[in-house]
Amino acid sequence: MHVQVNTGNGLPNKDTLESWASEFLNDSLARFSQELTTVEVQLSDEARGKRGASDMRCMLEARLTGHPPVAVTHEAGNIDEAIRGAAQKLIRSLEHTFGKLDRHDHRTRDTIRREAEPTR
Repeated sequence: MHVQVNTGNGLPNKDTLESWASEFLNDSLARFSQELTTVEVQLSDEARGKRGASDMRCMLEARLTGHPPVAVTHEAGNIDEAIRGAAQKLIRSLEHTFGKLDRHDHRTRDTIRREAEPTR
């Protein structure tokens, strides 16, 4: 799984931020690694330098193999909290998405129930 980090609105894209985010997301999303090709991280400062309660925004977009991408956003007071919050939302969204796919696949499986043979 490839993690791509993009920053905007005056946030520097430092190598340490990119390596930390990549390591954190690879660890957090490890159980989905076979189904994900890329996770794109978009970080932005919504307050543009001014201090506020929720001025950092993180958008995560996970690209799934053979399915449409899943995207979530989270706003927080700093970059760390924004990434961690978005990761939790993405995990819940992927669990939901893959759960629906599992249920759908389950419906197409053969039944274990057999018709009773007539008694003679």
